[in-house]
Amino acid sequence: MPSIRFANVLLETKPRALSYPTMYYHTDQLITPSGENGEWTINGAGTVDFTTYFNALSVLKLQKYTRATGFALHIDVKSAGEVTLTQTCAERLSMNPEIVKDNSQTVAGDNDWHTVTLDISVDEHTVLAGFQIATTAATEIRNGYYEVSFDGEPRDVELSIATTTFRKEKFIERNIELVKTELLASDYDIAKHLTMHVIDNGSTLDAAALSDEHVIVTPNENVGGAGGFARGMIESLEQSTPATHVLLMDDDVEVSPESILRTYNLLRIVNDEYAEAFVSGAMLNIEDTQDQKEDTGFISTYDGSCVPAKPPLQVTKFVDVVYNECFDESVCVPEDAHRYAAWWDCVIPTTVIERNGLPLPIFVRFDDVEYGIRCNPKFMTMNGICVWHAKFDIRYNAGVERYQTVRNQMIGQAVTGLAPSMKTMLHSLHHMVDLESRKFNYTDAELALDGFEDFLKGPKFIMQPVAQERFMRANREKEKLVPFDELKKQAAEMGITDFDPDMLTRQVIDFDEPRSFQQRVFDFVTKNGQRFGTDKLVAIRFDGRGDEPETALGSDGDRVEYTIIPSAGWLYPAGMIHNENVIIAIDWATRKGVIRVKDAKRYKEVMKRYKRDMAYYKKHADRLAAEYLAAGPQMQSMRFWKQYLGMD
Repeated sequence: MPSIRFANVLLETKPRALSYPTMYYHTDQLITPSGENGEWTINGAGTVDFTTYFNALSVLKLQKYTRATGFALHIDVKSAGEVTLTQTCAERLSMNPEIVKDNSQTVAGDNDWHTVTLDISVDEHTVLAGFQIATTAATEIRNGYYEVSFDGEPRDVELSIATTTFRKEKFIERNIELVKTELLASDYDIAKHLTMHVIDNGSTLDAAALSDEHVIVTPNENVGGAGGFARGMIESLEQSTPATHVLLMDDDVEVSPESILRTYNLLRIVNDEYAEAFVSGAMLNIEDTQDQKEDTGFISTYDGSCVPAKPPLQVTKFVDVVYNECFDESVCVPEDAHRYAAWWDCVIPTTVIERNGLPLPIFVRFDDVEYGIRCNPKFMTMNGICVWHAKFDIRYNAGVERYQTVRNQMIGQAVTGLAPSMKTMLHSLHHMVDLESRKFNYTDAELALDGFEDFLKGPKFIMQPVAQERFMRANREKEKLVPFDELKKQAAEMGITDFDPDMLTRQVIDFDEPRSFQQRVFDFVTKNGQRFGTDKLVAIRFDGRGDEPETALGSDGDRVEYTIIPSAGWLYPAGMIHNENVIIAIDWATRKGVIRVKDAKRYKEVMKRYKRDMAYYKKHADRLAAEYLAAGPQMQSMRFWKQYLGMD
């Protein structure tokens, strides 16, 4: 029966691995690299457990996704004392690794290298299989790996990595080097069947210096992530040996080559049921290495937002590592919700691309979501197949989150149907406009309307090469945050003399306070005091207080009242902004902020524009739906994209 070296026992010297060793092992002894051939030393008597995120074998998923029939561990050990290797396992509710009785091997302490082969015992309850090493003296280990036996022959896999970059030279050059040195220059089978396409939308890379037979850097117009990935798909299909699978990967990720190797091996032994499934690598938090944010997601049927299928997990915790592999989507994902896999690390079979076409020309945001929902594949996920990526909640960009999100989710809904009804996307638009307006951010509320109005122009508009210009325009027109020094000057000019941004803490910025029922009703009816003007007497009459009202900015010698909130658009600190006239919004990560002042006139202008746009949509909804539906096949076609990208 054939077998494959499926996964290496992974020990790394990278800073994040040294900072979070429990992603790799748990031990009461120091483990250090000790040789030029991959040797590591356990520096004394004790126990090392490898039933971890990177080093446990995902038996349950291998039995589900592949033709696996058996599993074995191989590892070389050398010690002056006796060494015992014992299999471990985990079931669905295991709190700690469980020892598999009568499945161990002991090596005599003779200071010679010994190759240990441990056949892995599994049953219908096994989720993970791993191993422990018990030492009586300093012990060296090397060349550890899991072997998987399987029915039939391995599939022919030609894997292409397609990554789109825009002026992220540091990230992409590092990833190119990792692929070259640890995969293409290796003795593994993947070295003969891997090509990397780097689509350089910024045209800032030295293509000649970086390119070789298996790494191809292609300068490209700035057509966004959607256009870059479309170009990567085309190049993968048309390379000298056409790819069977395309791994779409963001440019600003950190990746372990072992993750790519395991992906390749998984594809080689996949069963017929999952032959056209997407492999969805998990996104781990680059700022906090142990945090898994998402592997697959779905579209909320309530507000059209992207929702991770799984809750946040910490992959240093054994119980979360187990949970990750036995998670049942049917329990947590609504039955009518459409699922997707994001393109920070996603493998798509080229047969699926040939059948379903290419992404929509929507620059950034929702391109991967729409494509996943359009293809409606099965998904494969697995511990150890992942990338590290900056989490989205600390890099808010209104140009993306307001303009691009509104426009693209509307387009995706019209072409493919991201949610059961367009009402979901209209609710999302209303929420964005309402939320920004309540926080006096009229600029970004209008940005959301810009996105809606570009959608209303129909598919002929977005099929023109306008994506970059519209995105750049959105970035120009979004609310502008200024550095703290400038922010302090602006505050002083408004009479806010007690604001010192250098004394701010995250606690102050992120704080919110509860509202009474009366306050909630007031905020709802008046939209935070804006529907009926800025006179605070409105609030006083409503909640029955008899206090003498103050003017918005006070008078000479009076303290100007203001409140401090986070600048991220998706947050709503309702208690802090209640009955306020001045808001200072802070982005602590960039040490910038902006001062917002309640403006009832501008609020009414925004609402008037919103109502006008909605009236136009209701009048033309059927026509727009028909136009987008008819244009979908053309926008997704190879012919369209080659013309759009200037490849003809």
